[in-house]
Amino acid sequence: MNDVHVYDTTLRDGAQQEGLNLSVADKLAIAGHLDDLGVGFIEGGWPGANPKDTEFFRRAATELDLRHARLAAFGSTRRAGAVAADDPQVRALLDARTPVVTLVAKSHARHVELALRTTPAENLAMVRDTVSHLVAEGRTVFLDAEHFFDGYALDPAYALEVVRTAAEAGAQVVALCDTNGGMLPPQVTDVVGAVLEASGARLGIHCHNDTGCAVANSVAAIEAGATHVQGTINGYGERTGNADLVTVVSNLQLKLGHDLLAAEQLARAGTISHAISEVTNIVPYSRQPYVGASAFAHKAGLHASALKVDPDLYQHIDPARVGNAMRTLVSDMAGRASIELKGRELGYDLSDRPEVLARVVSTVKTLESQGWTFDAADASFELLLRREVTGEELSYFDVESWRVITEDGAGDDAAVSEATVKLRAAGERQVAVGEGNGPVNALDHALREALASAYPELDKLELIDFRVRILDASHGTDATTRVLVETSDGETSWETVGVAGNIVHAAWTALVDSFTFGLLRAGIDPR
Repeated sequence: MNDVHVYDTTLRDGAQQEGLNLSVADKLAIAGHLDDLGVGFIEGGWPGANPKDTEFFRRAATELDLRHARLAAFGSTRRAGAVAADDPQVRALLDARTPVVTLVAKSHARHVELALRTTPAENLAMVRDTVSHLVAEGRTVFLDAEHFFDGYALDPAYALEVVRTAAEAGAQVVALCDTNGGMLPPQVTDVVGAVLEASGARLGIHCHNDTGCAVANSVAAIEAGATHVQGTINGYGERTGNADLVTVVSNLQLKLGHDLLAAEQLARAGTISHAISEVTNIVPYSRQPYVGASAFAHKAGLHASALKVDPDLYQHIDPARVGNAMRTLVSDMAGRASIELKGRELGYDLSDRPEVLARVVSTVKTLESQGWTFDAADASFELLLRREVTGEELSYFDVESWRVITEDGAGDDAAVSEATVKLRAAGERQVAVGEGNGPVNALDHALREALASAYPELDKLELIDFRVRILDASHGTDATTRVLVETSDGETSWETVGVAGNIVHAAWTALVDSFTFGLLRAGIDPR
């Protein structure tokens, strides 16, 4: 086995995040992605606690073909005063037919008395009975010692006894849980070291992020001697989330030399992180360490000058090791080095074209002073750069005019917008009308309709995000507006920008750029 267990709890603990609601099909898809990443264990949920998790384990038995991970069912120890062999909840764990069962048990004396309403001695008996019963049934058992760090601070002797009892009953790992997320790394280091010395058990760590230290606390625990780390992909979880497993694994493997995942698996971390974001329908956090879109993005001109010489001067690792890539951002802070690097990234060699570099830098600085932004709109910048390099405007269609009418129908709660677009494409004049939920949606429909015969490839493009920023709010409704549009072709996405005194005009500019770039990206020539 690897020297540290990598245990993912996205499907159970991560699913408790506010606004995250996973279907059984979603959970099966995420489990497949986690297995591709190479984690050792996937906690699938709590069978018997809700129908969805019970159904997940039923389907997982025939639909999941795990190559790397082992599936774990999560549940609690038997009820107070009962017998594990007769407890329905324990039976549900066995019926899940997973090779691993993870039990949660109280290790905080006050929680035992107030939440379980039983005695400390009975809680130990619950741990001993349930663990030994599941081991006798052929299961590998892990135990999550809930509220361990707070319980250890209150009554270290009792918290330690819970660990010893679980280990003696046959639990392979006892994970110390910072359930309230209130610990700091030095505290975790001290406690894990003391518990390891006093118990001799194999210890794990399960951290929440309420102090912003879940990753640091997890790393501290492993460095102190724990050999099992739990977390969730992208740090999903209730309140402020759980330890982000990708960040934890990357730190342990790339910085501290632990053997966790194969290099080729870790190199897929970025792709898998974003694929799971698509399933959860939660927008990826661009500043997420290692795999975020901005994790290796450079904006300052000084950085760009150094990066031309050696990318490692401003990057702590090669981004390819985690499936990411360096990006150069273009803004009013950009100098010639930034533009040259960005051009190289986009396939344009500007090293011997100083006049083009000078024009692009000047244009970018002028436009950004007017409210445009290109660090978040790579597609619009690529169109600008292409225009400066080739000396010609890329035009798939020529717009004659467009207009939008929004009408509030009598007795209807929702106003309906209607857009008319007149243009020429492929040598034909087109007039198209589109209706939509708002003026931009109506323009989108009308533009697609007008271009449908000339460019049927546009059918696969979908607008997936639309953001508006008021640039000079002191001018009230007369303020300049910036609109960012994100578009996807089903495989990748790109962002375009428009700026105008009118929000609809700004959106139209971004929309036209998004369609133009989509056709360019697909290798379509103007018709």
